Amino acid sequence: MEELIKEYAKRLKLSWIPRNYHQIQAETFEEYLLKLFENEVSSREERKINRLIKQASFPKIKDAKPFIWDDIQLPNDIDNSYLLDCVFVDKLENLIFYGGVGTGKTYLATIIGLNAAKQGKKVKFFTVAQLANKLMEANDKGNLEQCFKQVEKLDLLILDELGYIPLHKAAAELLFQVISLCYEKRSLIITTNLSFAQWNHVFVDQILTEAVIDRLIHHSHLLIFDGESHRYKESLMKI
Repeated sequence: MEELIKEYAKRLKLSWIPRNYHQIQAETFEEYLLKLFENEVSSREERKINRLIKQASFPKIKDAKPFIWDDIQLPNDIDNSYLLDCVFVDKLENLIFYGGVGTGKTYLATIIGLNAAKQGKKVKFFTVAQLANKLMEANDKGNLEQCFKQVEKLDLLILDELGYIPLHKAAAELLFQVISLCYEKRSLIITTNLSFAQWNHVFVDQILTEAVIDRLIHHSHLLIFDGESHRYKESLMKI
């Protein structure tokens, strides 16, 4: 009997039920079935979220701590919950995090990305250098359309460290295509240590730079990270 239950559960792609059905307590057959189905659905949702988090390729967070907002200037029309609850994703808006190295831009982007994944949204995290290399490699191998299709499936694309490394002209043009794919269709979070006036150092071409900025700021919120480097402050505490 037990082997048959496992076999049928496998054919029906049920995973929680065959392992746990004997532990369910209920007063009626209907209540028993309801509890089985509820737990199976919950198990599937948990597996889906874990899969989305894994596919997002978030950077590892060593010590997850509550985010400190003291040194961040938020636009007047949004608050913390607007970001953490991913309302901006539902509205197809972008976030641009601007500030110095170590001020928490990547950390906050990761927290927001994790929250989005836990809501069932498809998220992908890249450093700009990683994505540029991926696009160049795909272009060389003739797989660029496949990369673009992966972007089109996303709800949120996070591009970290814009400005740390200048891009080759071909890579800049490919990155522009990705940003254009996202325009008014999916959300972006971009972290950068450069003001908009300095983005031409990354994209090389002034016209291309203006086109990138134009697409980004149309539906964007700019957050300014004013604080000192957290890593620097922590190192001072250890002296």
